[in-house]
Amino acid sequence: MKALVKKEIQSFFSSPVGYLVVGLFLVINGLFLWVFAGDFNIFDNGFADLGAFFELAPWVLLFLIPAVTMRSFSDEFRMGTLELLLTKPISVRNLVLGKYFGSLALIVIALLPTLLYILTISSLSSPAGNWDVGSTLGSYFGLLFLAMAYTAIGVFTSTLSENQIVAFILAVFLCFLFYFGFEGISSISNTLDLSYFGMKAHFNSMARGVIDTKDLLYFFSVTIFFLIFTFLKLKEAR
Repeated sequence: MKALVKKEIQSFFSSPVGYLVVGLFLVINGLFLWVFAGDFNIFDNGFADLGAFFELAPWVLLFLIPAVTMRSFSDEFRMGTLELLLTKPISVRNLVLGKYFGSLALIVIALLPTLLYILTISSLSSPAGNWDVGSTLGSYFGLLFLAMAYTAIGVFTSTLSENQIVAFILAVFLCFLFYFGFEGISSISNTLDLSYFGMKAHFNSMARGVIDTKDLLYFFSVTIFFLIFTFLKLKEAR
């Protein structure tokens, strides 16, 4: 499986895709946080706080992660190489996990440079170093678990069609549904509260700096759920 993960990462960075994903994520967040005037601009808010970044990043990842995962199995179906992969001495489970962790590694690489934002707000704060450590670290953990769930959804949708665009659209739809859809339904209903089933509620809970077991279990459950469906879909194709 390690060889497959390494191969996935190398394939990302042997083409412009990997650099484009990392670059787009950093540029979009950087422009909204430091350049464009508005609610997300840290200078306009006047607080040495990364709350705007953690509000914006889930929406950016909602599009970028499907762009990464849409080729995971769609390409294999389109080129007819899935059968070849399945004949090699690698189990379907390891194949799924290899594709999954390869895609997730790219997202983690994209997130790493944003740690420099912490140094920036720390130096901008008065007095220097006066920033909310618990909330910031909790939010980063929340982003990591959110990325895990998004990636699992994206890898699953890539098994549903050999067309990458279809896989991308399905992944964006499901990620949106799980992130905001349940909360949106709850906001327009006076009696039905489904927000607990959405990722946004659990991400916001972690962003407060409290790492609750129920939030971790939720993200792990969503991730495992879609990985199992990916496994079953490939077993069926086999």
